Amino acid sequence: MLERAFSGDQKYYRWLTILLVFIGLGFATYLVQLNKGLTITGLSRDVSWGFYIAQFTFLVGVAASAVMVVLPYYLHDVKVFGRITILGEFLAVAAVTMCLLFIIVDLGKPMRLLNVLLYPTPNSILFWDMIVLNGYLFINIIVGWNVLEAERKGVHYENWLKPLIYLSIPWAVSIHTVTAFLYAGLPGRHYWLTAIMAARFLASAFCSGPALLILLSYLVKKFSKFDPGKEAIDRLSVIMTYAMIISIFFVGLEFFTAFYSNIPSHKHALEYLFVGLEGHGKLVPFMWAFVLLALAGLALLINPKTRKDDKTLKIACVCVFVSMWLEKGLGLVVAGFIPNPFEHVREYMPTIPELMIALGIWATGLLVLTVLYKVAISVKEEVVS
Repeated sequence: MLERAFSGDQKYYRWLTILLVFIGLGFATYLVQLNKGLTITGLSRDVSWGFYIAQFTFLVGVAASAVMVVLPYYLHDVKVFGRITILGEFLAVAAVTMCLLFIIVDLGKPMRLLNVLLYPTPNSILFWDMIVLNGYLFINIIVGWNVLEAERKGVHYENWLKPLIYLSIPWAVSIHTVTAFLYAGLPGRHYWLTAIMAARFLASAFCSGPALLILLSYLVKKFSKFDPGKEAIDRLSVIMTYAMIISIFFVGLEFFTAFYSNIPSHKHALEYLFVGLEGHGKLVPFMWAFVLLALAGLALLINPKTRKDDKTLKIACVCVFVSMWLEKGLGLVVAGFIPNPFEHVREYMPTIPELMIALGIWATGLLVLTVLYKVAISVKEEVVS
C-alpha cells in the first residue's frame, strides 16, 4: 500500500516539498548543534530541560489521545468511530516519531541513547519511558497498517491483532503516565511534585489530541473525497469538552494547593508564570494567552450550538490545542526549574537554532503524517467507491 503515497496532485507534492525544505533547514541546524554542542541553545546549569523536552512532553499527550477513538471503536463497537480510528492511530505514529526525535536532539550526542540499551536500569523512569514509547509506536504501526490492509481487501482483520488492540488501550495511558512520573519523581522540583501530575497530563492529552484530530478530519474532508463523518466529530468534540473541563479544574487545584496552603516553593513557580517573580516574567504573556484561549475554547465547546457548528468548532479546537501547547509545551517544564536551589531566578527562552531544529522535527512529523494519511485516505476512497 505504501506506493499510494507516491501518487498525488501538484498541491500534494508542493506540500511535501515545503516540508522537506523545513526538514533540511532543521537538520542543517542540528549539525551545527552536533558540532558545537548544546551551547547554541538557551539551556543552562539551572535550566537543563527546555523547549525540546517541552515539545516531547506535549506530543506524548497527542499520541496518547488516540485511545479516545480506539477504545470506543474496538472495545465498545461504536461504529461511528470506524472512519476516524485509523486517522487517530496514524496521528499517534507521527506524534511518537516526533517525541523520539526531540529526545535525540536534547541528548546532545545521539550515541548517548546506547547507554539506555547497553546499561539498562529498570529502577529509572527514563528506562521505562523508552520501553513504553517505542512499544506504543510499533503497536500503532502494526495495528493501523494491518487493519487498513484488511479493509482494503474487504475482509475482517486477523484475530492475532485483537490482543495488540486491547493492549494499546492501557499502553496509551501508560506512555503519558510514565512521562508524568519523570517530573513527579523529582523531589527537588517543587512545582512538579504533585500527585495529580499524571492526571493533569492525561486530561490535557484527551482534549489537545482530539482537538488536533478534529482539525485534521476537516482538512481530510476538504482535500479528499473521504468524509470522516460528522457524527464521529460530534462525539469526539463532546469527549474533548469534558476533558477540557477536567484539565482546567486540575490547573485550578494547583493554585488552591499552593496559595491556600501558602507553600512558598509551589507559589513561586506559579507567580513566575502568571505575574512574574523578582522582576522576571518572560512567560507571563504566554500563560495569560493560555488562560484566555482555554476559557474561550471551553465556552465554545460547552454551548451545544457552537460545538455542533463546524466554523465555531474549528475555532474552539484551535483555542484548545494552542492553549494546551502553551501550558504544557512551554510553561510546565521551565517553571519547574524556577527558582533554582539558591532561590534565584534564571530565566530560559529558546534560541533561534533551537526553534529551527524544533521546526524541522515538527515538519518531519507532518511528513510522516501526510504519507500515512495519503495511504489511508486512498484505501478509504477505494473502499467507498
